[in-house]
Amino acid sequence: MDWIKEMECGVTVCDLDANIVYMNDKAKRIFERFGPDFVGHNLKEFHGERSWGMICDMLKNNKSNHYTVTRVNKQNVIVHQNPWYENEVLKGLVEFSFEIPVDMPHFDRSK
Repeated sequence: MDWIKEMECGVTVCDLDANIVYMNDKAKRIFERFGPDFVGHNLKEFHGERSWGMICDMLKNNKSNHYTVTRVNKQNVIVHQNPWYENEVLKGLVEFSFEIPVDMPHFDRSK
């Protein structure tokens, strides 16, 4: 995953048991105020009951989840959480976290 390491979006990967198996440099910077590195930790440690239930549902039912959030520094972020596969076998979830500007352009290409 060398190409992911220095991307300017956070990438966090967990296995089927919700154990974090990878965080790129940006993901580590995003969460550094909570600790130095979370690889090897379980996602349940960092999520409330509602969020943990959603993670379990995504893992059990091979679902995706997408949302936006405003972080502490007032930065808007879009988060994509998707199942990841290896040789067509479900292996866990990957989360991509992209910073988005408040005035991000939107193009309607449906016409």
